[in-house]
Amino acid sequence: MSSRRLPKTKTSLDVVLADARACTACAGLPLGPLPLVRAGASARLLIISQAPGTRAHASGLSFDDPSGDRLRDWLGMDRDVFYDEARVAIMPMGFCYPGRLPRGGDASPRPECAPLWHAPILSAMREVRLTLYVGSYAIRSYLPGYRTMTDAVADWRTHGVGVLPLPHPSWRTNGWEKKNPWFTQELLPELKKRLSDLGL
Repeated sequence: MSSRRLPKTKTSLDVVLADARACTACAGLPLGPLPLVRAGASARLLIISQAPGTRAHASGLSFDDPSGDRLRDWLGMDRDVFYDEARVAIMPMGFCYPGRLPRGGDASPRPECAPLWHAPILSAMREVRLTLYVGSYAIRSYLPGYRTMTDAVADWRTHGVGVLPLPHPSWRTNGWEKKNPWFTQELLPELKKRLSDLGL
C-alpha cells in the first residue's frame, strides 16, 4: 500500500475563493486588482469589513496595519489566531484597495464585490457562529435601517448572539470611543466573552 498522501479534495468554498481571488471586475483600480479575502470552511468568526488599505494591498494581508492592531486589541486576539483561516474569516465589502479620494483618505469600497462574491462565500461557510460588521459600509449593507453607524453599534444587544456591529478601528475612532464610553465598558467585554465561548 502506498504511503503517498492523497491530494486534498477541493470544497465548494475552495472553488469560490479561488474564483474570487482571480477576479478582475475592477481592473481599472489605481494599484490593480488584488482581491483580499480569507476564509476556511471551519471558521467560526466572520469579520465583514470595509476594504483593504495600501499596506494590506502591499502585504496581501487584511488589517496588516495599525487599524488591524487596534481591531485585534478589541478582540483580545493575537496575529496567529487572527490570520488562521480555519478559525477566522475576513471578507471585506470591497476585496481590493479602492484608491484615494481627491481630498485624502481611501475611496469607498468598490460596489461590485459584495453582490458578486458575498452570497456564494457565505453559503459555503456553515460553521460561522459570530459575525462582526466592522465599519459603516458593512453595517449599512447588513444592518439597514439605522440612521448612523453609532445607532447600530449602540443597539448591539438587539442583534442576537451571532452578530455584533463595530466601528472601523482606525485612528478616527479615538474621539468616537471617548464620546461613547459604553463601547469600551460594555460591548468590548461582551465581544471577548463571545469569542472565548467559541474557543477563540
